[in-house]
Amino acid sequence: MPKTAPKTPRTDDDGFADEFFAEQRALLLSERATYVEQAEALKAEAQALAEDMEPGDIQFDEESGEGGTMAVERERDLTLSAQARGAVDEIDQALRKLDLGTYGICEKCETPIPKARLMALPYAALCVGCKSGGLSRR
Repeated sequence: MPKTAPKTPRTDDDGFADEFFAEQRALLLSERATYVEQAEALKAEAQALAEDMEPGDIQFDEESGEGGTMAVERERDLTLSAQARGAVDEIDQALRKLDLGTYGICEKCETPIPKARLMALPYAALCVGCKSGGLSRR
């Protein structure tokens, strides 16, 4: 992806320093590694459950109300793995923004995202005002 000029360039008035961005990059990389590890472990667990399932395990038992417990656990693991992969995608986008100089700029209103929000959620794409205005990306 070619580097382009930021829509709203960062300035010293934004309250950001190179040290902050370096810390955020380290935090993003650490969180990325954690999410990748979680996604892979959950996917492996789901695969193991699939291999352990007997053909009768996926049938619903109307008398006991239980059925396919392993299938439900497998589906849960796959869903959680997909959520972790989604977080990795958001982190990758934040890392690209750091490279482009647009990190910390709201994708909707193009105003600076407060430092406290970025420290709490380093891959936040929206300021609090835009985020609270409806359901959308972080």
